[in-house]
Amino acid sequence: MSWYVMGVDLGSTTAKAVVVDQVGAMVGSSVVQMGAVSRDAVLRAMDRALQSAGVDRSDIRHTISTGYGRKLVPGADRSFTEITCHARGAAALHPGVRLVIDIGGQDSKVIAVDSDGLVDRFAMNDRCASGTGRFFDVLARALEVDVAEVGSLALAGADDLEVSSMCATFAETEVISLLAQGKEKSDIAASVHKAVAARTLGLVAQVGKATPTVMTGGVAQNAAARHYLEKALRHPLELLEQPQVAGAYGAGLLARDAYAGSVAATEPRDDKARQQLADRAAGIVPQCAGCDGKSGDHSHVSVPLTFRTNP
Repeated sequence: MSWYVMGVDLGSTTAKAVVVDQVGAMVGSSVVQMGAVSRDAVLRAMDRALQSAGVDRSDIRHTISTGYGRKLVPGADRSFTEITCHARGAAALHPGVRLVIDIGGQDSKVIAVDSDGLVDRFAMNDRCASGTGRFFDVLARALEVDVAEVGSLALAGADDLEVSSMCATFAETEVISLLAQGKEKSDIAASVHKAVAARTLGLVAQVGKATPTVMTGGVAQNAAARHYLEKALRHPLELLEQPQVAGAYGAGLLARDAYAGSVAATEPRDDKARQQLADRAAGIVPQCAGCDGKSGDHSHVSVPLTFRTNP
């Protein structure tokens, strides 16, 4: 008799769900946009994934959640960090991958993956919204264009403007200032994308370049973000068919392993990375304590941090 499991990735701006069958194939998926972390949105995503797969909720044997709001997913049997799930999902979607770059709604992550598809080490920027999906939302609002148009606009422009602020709080003011100086919207968009790529490269430097490299998350659908990141890396990015559901798929594969009784190893081999993942799993997240807003790599700048523990 056939059975199914579910993986759910509740992020800060989207809810993703996938249905995985007993051999590990993704048979249904859904992505739901939301304004904030929402139980209603995640329920919609789960229902739509079930409809996509043609499966009833009663057919789901195990559910694993991940993402920023993983503790809010109803019916989840267990949760894993998005680091673990994105690594597992990307390794399944692109066998042999060695580096995963995930630019999400509120944070950015770079994950080195070993030959077994396990997290080797990782670096992330979760202190502020710099260089994240939210940052591109701010850019689109300041340019008065739809966020879906920002990438194509950037590809049509020149990237030679100086963008001094990488803080989402101040970026809108700077973009408005550039517009007041008569700068073209396309040139502003291109220059911002170039600056974001440079910022992401700072995270890559902490774990080391490796190929093949893939992008996961919603920003992977932005052609300009991919273009400028490839220029910064000086090597191509491999395209995933569904980059936005990589984390949910990874969670689904972990759910499949758990129900089948063949649980694969998930812990990194590196002690420091293990501790980082343990902190992440416990909900210990550094909060923005202010910065100078400049375009340097804030992800490894020593600044006072305030920690909180998510409920």
